[in-house]
Amino acid sequence: MNDEPPLSPVTGPCRSGTVDDPQPVAGVDAPDHRGRTGLHLAGRDLDRNPDVRIRDVELTSQGWHVLRRTTFDYRRRDGRWETQQRETYDRGNGAVVLPYDTERGCVLLTRQFRYPAYVNGHPDGMIVEAAAGLLDAEDPETAIRRESAEELGVRLGPLTHVTDAYMSPGSVTERLHFFAATYTPADRVGTGGGIEEEGEDIEVLELPFAEALAMTRDGRICDGKTVLLLQWAALYGPFAKRGTLPRSRLAVSTAAR
Repeated sequence: MNDEPPLSPVTGPCRSGTVDDPQPVAGVDAPDHRGRTGLHLAGRDLDRNPDVRIRDVELTSQGWHVLRRTTFDYRRRDGRWETQQRETYDRGNGAVVLPYDTERGCVLLTRQFRYPAYVNGHPDGMIVEAAAGLLDAEDPETAIRRESAEELGVRLGPLTHVTDAYMSPGSVTERLHFFAATYTPADRVGTGGGIEEEGEDIEVLELPFAEALAMTRDGRICDGKTVLLLQWAALYGPFAKRGTLPRSRLAVSTAAR
């Protein structure tokens, strides 16, 4: 049986204009509203998995983030090749942090309106979550310290790297870097609340850790990254009951950084 996939030409991005006079495509060969070009090239050179061969990458939309449709050949476990398509939402990678104060038994969280949760059944869209943000051009540690100052108004102590995880790998490319860090009342550097010019209106919540953990059980905290960090803090982190824990570490694969 032939185990090689049939070859097909790469079609490239859709263009306006005529064949003889194609018009530039924003985000492809002309800058989009954020000054980006070459957005259709992501993933075309992937070769780490011999059972996956990229055929085509199509840029389907470019708002603040980027939606692509990728066509690829995939070799199934029985050796048969098949052609598949997947859409991926690329918003970059991010970082999240759980600031904690063991002396007072508190953690710092935020509450803000999240339209995607609101449109998908959340009662009011006001989500309690750990402070987080996109890396943009920064490393994860620098980015999360910046986000903490902006959203929480605190200067973080030493950072503990908890894990890295893909939160929705079926469609979203984002890899999230998880951290925890100490803070005290003396580490306040501002009121927090986020950047108003970017539409942020963030409420800072200082909660007893026991209450925050209980909120993950009764549904008041329903944000995945926040649930993960609070569970880590209870099982393996600063609020773990020493001497009663299993030897194994948190069973979340840590991606190489």
